[in-house]
Amino acid sequence: MSNEQKESAITVGIYQEMTEWHVNDGGSKIVAKRMPGKFRNLKWLGMLTWLPFFLGPYIRWDGSQAILFDIPNQQFHIFDITIFPQDIWMLSLTLLFFAILLAAVTSIAGRVFCGYFCFQTVWTDVFSFIEAKLEGDTPSKAQKFKNAPWTINKSMRVLTKHSLWLMISLLTGLSFVAWFIDVFQLWVDYFTLQAPMAAWLILATFAVFTYGFAGFMREQVCFWLCPYARLQGVMYDQDTVLPAYDAERGEPRGKLNQDGVDSSQGSCIDCKVCVAVCPTGIDIRQGQQEGCITCGICIDACDSIMDKIDQPRGLIRYASYKELHHNAPAIALWKRPRVLIYTLILLSSVAGVVYGFTHLSPTEFKVIHERQPLFVLLSDGSIQNKYTLKLLNKTKKDIEVEYQIEGIDGATARGIKKVFTVEPGKIVPVTAFVKVPKENLTANLMPILFKAKVISGPNITARYKSMFIGPNSIHNK
Repeated sequence: MSNEQKESAITVGIYQEMTEWHVNDGGSKIVAKRMPGKFRNLKWLGMLTWLPFFLGPYIRWDGSQAILFDIPNQQFHIFDITIFPQDIWMLSLTLLFFAILLAAVTSIAGRVFCGYFCFQTVWTDVFSFIEAKLEGDTPSKAQKFKNAPWTINKSMRVLTKHSLWLMISLLTGLSFVAWFIDVFQLWVDYFTLQAPMAAWLILATFAVFTYGFAGFMREQVCFWLCPYARLQGVMYDQDTVLPAYDAERGEPRGKLNQDGVDSSQGSCIDCKVCVAVCPTGIDIRQGQQEGCITCGICIDACDSIMDKIDQPRGLIRYASYKELHHNAPAIALWKRPRVLIYTLILLSSVAGVVYGFTHLSPTEFKVIHERQPLFVLLSDGSIQNKYTLKLLNKTKKDIEVEYQIEGIDGATARGIKKVFTVEPGKIVPVTAFVKVPKENLTANLMPILFKAKVISGPNITARYKSMFIGPNSIHNK
């Protein structure tokens, strides 16, 4: 076959495949064959990243749960660090980091998150693994089991499958709640039926949706419900590396004969093993599709067939559009503007989070000037301003605080001449009446410094700069 004829066959073959593109709308059930390989092992490793979700709440630190998001008390405890709403900007930067990381990875290597780390993918893989062990790991075996008459053996297998699915679903819901309520107390509350209503609702919600999504809807969640699946296409470019079929090498397809692959045909023997192992049921030979989650399982399948027919691996491989269609070498990441922008944002987010955690103050001190009235003219001619002092105790122990004022000669304060005790996570508002002789006011607005000194506990002195307002400031406004 001449080069022109081969190119024509390739073009026709690709066109025919493209006209046959389809998305499984749920009318048929996908039973993906499981094959060992490098990408399957990577998929198992990716799934292990969810172990901290289940095990994290059981880690103890200083007699309490190491990581606890205490919503009622508006406190996030992370080992020895307590984060309050005042520090929520660090959480925003953390979320920004993961969002941009997701976009950066997608632009470089496609839907890696979907293929290896997404909770829907992971839970579906576990549920389908259980189903395959009990009902058959190929479409023919699964269909045979489905059509078989109901016997004790079949009933026990189906009951076992759904029981395991429900156990995993309930454990998923409980594990989520455990990040917000002490896990050991939570187990007791559930078994004694003393758990709060919110805990029961969250448990039921997670259990129902996990059971339904991972057990029944599966890839349909990715096709129709997941917004991220719809957005990822705009993150690709011609340098994005994706699992792809090398049509130039594989076409025209032909069956394997006794002498191996005929020289007049491509390397693809149309065995359809790549389709059989796909968790979303697509044919990677039809090109990039919405259903491809770039897990690479089809690469393992194709490589195993190439080994058996003495053909080189890589008929299906991770490759960019430029590499496959223009024989262009892969471009270095540092030469891709999109990757550089993502990297800059990632580094900025990390720097902000690191700065926040390394500069967390054990207290939060604010002073609020009373606006009604702005000042009071006393009978002795002095001027009085009213302030409310608020100190948040971010430590895990009681602290004793005394307040002082500085910055204006002759200024005195009433209401702060004693030691105040502030409990962990609490704020004790203190009203201070600051009086200044009129002759000591050298300006209409004068800076005044409030100091909160911790006298029992950590050596902390918090400062807040406010303003003292005199009579002429009203007229000047």
